[in-house]
Amino acid sequence: MTIDPATLPQDPLPRLLAIMRALRDPDQGCPWDIEQDFASIAPYTIEEAYEVADAIERQNWPALEGELGDLLLQVVYHAQMGAEAGHFTFDSIADATNAKMIARHPHVFGDENRDKTAEQQVADWETIKAAERAAAREKGVLDGVALGLPALMRAVKLQRRAARVGFDWPDAGQVLDKIAEETRELVEARDTLGPDRVEEEFGDLLFVMANLARHLDVDPEAALRRANGKFTRRFAAIEAALAAQGRRPDQSSLAEMDALWDEAKAAEKQLTK
Repeated sequence: MTIDPATLPQDPLPRLLAIMRALRDPDQGCPWDIEQDFASIAPYTIEEAYEVADAIERQNWPALEGELGDLLLQVVYHAQMGAEAGHFTFDSIADATNAKMIARHPHVFGDENRDKTAEQQVADWETIKAAERAAAREKGVLDGVALGLPALMRAVKLQRRAARVGFDWPDAGQVLDKIAEETRELVEARDTLGPDRVEEEFGDLLFVMANLARHLDVDPEAALRRANGKFTRRFAAIEAALAAQGRRPDQSSLAEMDALWDEAKAAEKQLTK
């Protein structure tokens, strides 16, 4: 026996919650949805968040609407599993978020003065978050930085936490010196040590690069996404140029493809003038 959609609530959010309850119903639900748990759904949640970021990067607003819906579905999915296990509900999630936002914005919802600089508001935000971490019995400076974050993003968060207590280089110049040092160590590992040390030294270099991004006020994830997009565009231009000659990249030489790359690069720069 199937569920008649006409029996579901008509208001959008109650309808979505009811759909998820139906999908997870042990007797009438979808076998795949019933089998899922927090761990199996987590990768989809991460993927949907990146697809939201991709739609924003492309400024594709119709796509963003759809991707935000997919991300909302992930929240609803986790909320339903939490309710089934007795951990939390969608309403308790929303209540906790509401309380957090009000508590963290006393200059909007309280009696504090709104006449602050952006820097002071950030400092106040961090003070409030530190109190929240203390209440949650997070004793270490780095406690609470999620393990599941993308490694590059987690590196920046770890470094920001350490910087709050003074463990930081004073300027980007010293970070650049450290990058040079780590590069030398990576070359040494490549030439004289095994693959484990190469991986370790490469990780150290990436970690310091994330620190440089922080000092330069650059989002390293966004910067790398932009570089990925640039590479994709220029390689597509190489493929198009070769296709016009009835050839593929594997039928070309590196020198020829380098020349086509330079042409694509020059064309992009001409368009931005």
